[in-house]
Amino acid sequence: MRVGIIGSGIIGLSSAYYLQKSGHEVTLIDQGDLKDGCSFGNAGMIVPSHLVPLAAPGMISKGIRWMFNSTSPFYVKPQWEIDLFKWGFRFYKSATTAHVEKSAVALKEISLLSKMMYQQLAKELPFDFGFQERGLLMLYKTKETEHEESETAKLANHHGIEARMLSAEEVQQLEPDVKVDVRGGVYFPGDAHMTPQVLVGHLIQHLKTNGAIFKTKTEVTDFKIENGNIKSVITDKGRFSFDAVIIATGSWSGIVAKKLNLNLPMQAGKGYSFTLPEAEKNVRIPSIFLEARVAVTPMGNSLRFGGTMEITGIDHSVNMKRVKGIVDSIPGYYPEMSVSMPLKETVWHGLRPCSPDGLPYIGRTKKYKNLILATGHAMLGISLGPGTGKLISEIANEERTSVDLRMFDPERFK
Repeated sequence: MRVGIIGSGIIGLSSAYYLQKSGHEVTLIDQGDLKDGCSFGNAGMIVPSHLVPLAAPGMISKGIRWMFNSTSPFYVKPQWEIDLFKWGFRFYKSATTAHVEKSAVALKEISLLSKMMYQQLAKELPFDFGFQERGLLMLYKTKETEHEESETAKLANHHGIEARMLSAEEVQQLEPDVKVDVRGGVYFPGDAHMTPQVLVGHLIQHLKTNGAIFKTKTEVTDFKIENGNIKSVITDKGRFSFDAVIIATGSWSGIVAKKLNLNLPMQAGKGYSFTLPEAEKNVRIPSIFLEARVAVTPMGNSLRFGGTMEITGIDHSVNMKRVKGIVDSIPGYYPEMSVSMPLKETVWHGLRPCSPDGLPYIGRTKKYKNLILATGHAMLGISLGPGTGKLISEIANEERTSVDLRMFDPERFK
């Protein structure tokens, strides 16, 4: 088939890779120039441990508290926007224990599939993207967070994802090169990490070498529909005809879906990161500062810090107060690590596509026979990329999918 993929982040690229392996002709259409995007500067974590969706009990109250702190990890920009109100109401309805329990099974299955795909990619791709299986440390400083994380650890172990509660001394034993000041931590030995900008950059070249066509700086303006099929994709650079169309446009997916009269609730969650190019003393295991919601990932000799979740719509401004919140949190966990405020021009930002229930949209639509959606992965885009790509190829090939996709139904919010 001739397959058109709208969007060339990690989800679009992964879909292209597995579709290409299946023998399909692949064209990727992107409004950008492939030099940036949410897949480049994120934390690079592959996290089967993340079984709890963003919409979970306690997130509403925490979010309200954080909103009044300019350096906090979470912020919703006040705006009279009907889509935001609808999204917020659905988020509120989804933030239940029952939703977490159902979501945990679905997230575990797709996460383990994706990790397995990463293991295969590390062997079969002709380049090294820094794939390491060292696990993940969830670090906490307070008794309240310790209680919350012990519950998360119980949930993970219940679902077969190994989680170990560690004392401060046991955490320090895992990090002999850097002093760690915490009450304790949870260690997930089954997690992994890699260098996302290396994977994305080299994967683009690999796809091109194998015949994929990239249409960059090309904006989708409309679609031509015939007999329940998308006949062609209309752009500002002309029309393109495909046998199947994949929407993988991240935070823009809701806007693109509206052109097809599809309701795909989505908000952009802005995150920031900066990278120390040469860390004098580097950590060995990726970590998350739980109270600060900051992710820390070693990437070779460099060290990346990332965090915050700003629900601000499609907004590319950089709020240095949020970046200061990340910087200020570091000595609280790594007291001997001196990190200065980065220059504004060195701060990366990306817009994470957030569905209101914290689950991605993966699957066909009933309205259009040849349309498949692959979006809404929020902070798990890199983690779930190859798994999602594999699933998209299975859907396109009308094969039995590797995991049950009912929880990811793209039309669940009709």
